[in-house]
Amino acid sequence: MKPILLQGHERSITQIKYNREGDLLFSVAKDTVTNVWYSVNGERLGTYNGHTGAVWCVDCDWDTKNVLTGSADNSCRLWDCETGKQLALLNTSSAVRTCGFDFSGNIIMFSTDKQMGYQCYMNFFDLRDPQQIDDNQPYLSIPCNEHKITSAVWGPLGEFVIAGHENGEINQFSSKSGEILRKAKEHTKQINDIQTSVNLTMFISASKDCTAKLFDSSSLDHIKTFKTERPVNSAAISPIMDHVVMGGGQEAMEVTTTSTRIGKFEARFFHAAYEEEFGRVKGHFGPINCVAFHPDGKSYSSGGEDGYVRIHYFDPQYFDFELEA
Repeated sequence: MKPILLQGHERSITQIKYNREGDLLFSVAKDTVTNVWYSVNGERLGTYNGHTGAVWCVDCDWDTKNVLTGSADNSCRLWDCETGKQLALLNTSSAVRTCGFDFSGNIIMFSTDKQMGYQCYMNFFDLRDPQQIDDNQPYLSIPCNEHKITSAVWGPLGEFVIAGHENGEINQFSSKSGEILRKAKEHTKQINDIQTSVNLTMFISASKDCTAKLFDSSSLDHIKTFKTERPVNSAAISPIMDHVVMGGGQEAMEVTTTSTRIGKFEARFFHAAYEEEFGRVKGHFGPINCVAFHPDGKSYSSGGEDGYVRIHYFDPQYFDFELEA
């Protein structure tokens, strides 16, 4: 399995995201640039320039028309995917930590950080109403007073958003009324990443408490737990196999003070049903900050603290692999 190495960032990768067809891969990092790549050969298609701070999150709508990015420069920006033109600029009072299009691509949500005396808010805008964008007035704004949101994704049918908080809680926020529909507290520490399965029925949460957990999207029932020895920064569910990939490592600031196996940080593969680890992929020189499966399940990508994105195409024997029960 020889990876394709994408060198387009000078600082650590914060998020990577495939579009729905999987022909494009978006990557954002702490260096203000949003890159888009051809996933088949790793050629860079272009960049979206405009942010002046670290970019924390990126999302693409279902027909790859628009791209949404959220940044520490206190703004969330909407771009034309094809031309790279900035379509909308939404200013906030603190850094934008998570962002996402709903299933239709008409409604966007983003959450802001609790910092500099400002609350953590989850904001919803309807792109079909230009007045909301011009006035910078969301149709729904949910304050999160206790614990800030560290990761969020849209649930099925765009009815609610699943949000993970810094104390390990997972909440469902209704995108119509703004109320909390359901709560789950399975993690003991901060949730670093939440990713849904391809049909949105399940999601996996990656936490600082060294586990990743699989949940049912609508009921928030806890299904499986995958344990490791170090914090999990990201986890993704394979669209075709019962597999889960996890990336992690110690905190970036502790890398020099702790010993790992000669500084290689692995992506770890677990079987989703048996909760057993069956493979590791080495590569990054630093913790893996985000992982993502290609929508066809034949490859996966990882972005690391070292500023590189790696696209790995699976070998044929991966698809024949059966875990002996």
